[in-house]
Amino acid sequence: MPYMADTNVLLRFISPSDPNHILVRDAIYSLLLQGEEICYTSQNLAEFWNVCTRPTTARSGFGLSIEQTNRRAQVIERYFTFLPDSEAIHSEWRRLVVDYRVSGVKVHDARIVASMYVHGVTYIITFNLDDFTRYSEITAVHPTAITP
Repeated sequence: MPYMADTNVLLRFISPSDPNHILVRDAIYSLLLQGEEICYTSQNLAEFWNVCTRPTTARSGFGLSIEQTNRRAQVIERYFTFLPDSEAIHSEWRRLVVDYRVSGVKVHDARIVASMYVHGVTYIITFNLDDFTRYSEITAVHPTAITP
């Protein structure tokens, strides 16, 4: 069964100094060794790029250069499966934000969920379980719940 990697998981995967890097790395490697597919979307990569290139003086910014960020993005592209955008994802996102009354920054999570629905992905690996509880058709999985 495929898993979507939330942006917070992608960021920790490429950040060896993060306290949760080893946890994320082990969870991802465990899934890959079990033959599971781990996915990302253009939404994830845009959020990833935003955090990586944001100055360290700004909220949660990594302060990386474009070149450093690009190398890290290439790691994600090498290990994970890209789920392309489509008109169906846009339509599903529009439905979700209206039906679930999504507003503010949560619209980004709804876009990831829309992609999951359209591509048939039911699990998302995330540190922010509460961000996805409103969506009954998917299951948010904390990296600690993935056993080697």
